[in-house]
Amino acid sequence: MTKKEVLKEADTMIVDKIYMIRDQKVMLDKDLAEMYGVEVKRLNEAVKRNSTRFPEDFMFQLTIEEWQNLKSQFATSSWGGTRKMPYVFT
Repeated sequence: MTKKEVLKEADTMIVDKIYMIRDQKVMLDKDLAEMYGVEVKRLNEAVKRNSTRFPEDFMFQLTIEEWQNLKSQFATSSWGGTRKMPYVFT
């Protein structure tokens, strides 16, 4: 596989993880954490701990309705159980 093909595949994988919520393009915390090779919990902690470095709308937590709507877009659920509603990043 050429470098160009690898980059195109990576771009496709990222684009597939972008969703429209509240009229914003966002990525789920779990997808972003996976990209950076960290635990979701650690990603969210780091951002909250450094919140002054980010715009106010950089991260927000989904409502139950938004989460249910997002999950319903997928035929098979690989989300597993979650105690808290996920955060998304703009």
